[in-house]
Amino acid sequence: MLELAAAIPLNRLFRRFGRPRRLPINLTFSVTWDCNARCRTCNVHRQRAENLTADEWGRVFEGLGHSPFWATFSGGEPFLRRDLPEIAIDLHRRCRPKVINIPSNGLLTERVRDGAARVIEACPGARLVINLSVDEIGERHDELRGVPGNYERVMKTFQALKALSSDNLTVGFHTVISRFNVERVPEIHRTLEALGPDSLISEIAEERVELDTVGKEITPSAEAYARAADFLVGELKAHRRRGAGRVARAFRMEYYRQAAQLLARPQEIIPCYAGVASGQVAPDGTVWACCVKAEPLGRLRDVDYDFRRVWFSPAADAVRRETAHSRCCCPLANAAYTNMLHHPGSLFRAALNWLR
Repeated sequence: MLELAAAIPLNRLFRRFGRPRRLPINLTFSVTWDCNARCRTCNVHRQRAENLTADEWGRVFEGLGHSPFWATFSGGEPFLRRDLPEIAIDLHRRCRPKVINIPSNGLLTERVRDGAARVIEACPGARLVINLSVDEIGERHDELRGVPGNYERVMKTFQALKALSSDNLTVGFHTVISRFNVERVPEIHRTLEALGPDSLISEIAEERVELDTVGKEITPSAEAYARAADFLVGELKAHRRRGAGRVARAFRMEYYRQAAQLLARPQEIIPCYAGVASGQVAPDGTVWACCVKAEPLGRLRDVDYDFRRVWFSPAADAVRRETAHSRCCCPLANAAYTNMLHHPGSLFRAALNWLR
C-alpha cells in the first residue's frame, strides 16, 4: 500500500505537467473478444482480433516492471482461453501486482475453478479476485445473458470457487445495472447477498466503443439509477465489514454517489486519469487509455512489445491532453476507483463513509 500511496502524487504531476513519466498502476489486459454469452448489454463477441499469444503477453509484461498494482484480465470471457492461468502467473512472476482481477460469466465451472486454484497456488503474494456476472435472478438472468441455464451454472461456479477456501481469493458477484433490470436492483441485491459472497459490486451499462454498444440505449435513466444507488448505499451501511472489505465498501458508496450525479448531469465530477494511472490492452495488442473511447495509442506488435514506447508516444501524449482539456466524464467503474484515489475530495468522502 505504501508504493500505491507514493505513486499518487507522482501521477498527479504526470497528468498536469507531463513529467515525471509514469506507467499505469491499473491495467486491464483483454485477452480475447470471444464470448459464450450473448448479453443484451454487450456486443463484444462481434469484435474480431488476432489474439496475442501467451509468449507475446510475456514480452509485454517484461517491459512493465512492477508498475501495475491492480491487473485485470478481461474479455469477452477470459476463461475461454485455456492458457489464461499461465498468462496470469507469468504476469505475477514478472510484475508482482498486488491484485489480479478476473471477471467471468461463470459458464465454464471446472475451468474457472481449476484456473483459480492454479493462480492461487502460484501467486501467493497477490490477491485473486473473481467476480461472477449476475444481472438478474433465475430465468430472468438467462434471458439477459442469452444463455439458457446460465443462472444455474454461475451458481455452481460460485460454490466451486467458495470451496477453494483460500485466504488470498475473493469471490464476488458483479451486476451490470441497465434499463432492463434497474427497477429490480433491490431484489437482485438481497438475493445475492444472502448467498454470502465476499463482495457485491455493480456498474452502469454504458455505451462503449469496446463493447459495440454506442447508440444501443442500454443505460438506465438518471431517476431510476438514483433510486437504485440510494438503495445500494443503504445496504452498504447496513452490512458492515471489517478490514479491507470495509475500505472497499467506503469507496463503493462514493462511486454510487458519483455515478448517479453523472447520469443526472453529464459533466466532469473529478479529473480522469485514464492514460495516466489506468489503461487497457486489447487482445491484438492495441493500447488504449480507456475502453469507452478506445482511441489507439499504438500497437505493441509494431514496437517489439515495448509498452513504454506506446505509453510515452506522441499519440499517447495527445490523448492525455485531450482527456484533460475536454474534462472527460463517464461512470466506468474500473477507471472511476483509480480516479477517486487521486482526488482529495473523493478520498475525504470515502474516509467519512469508512468512519461512519
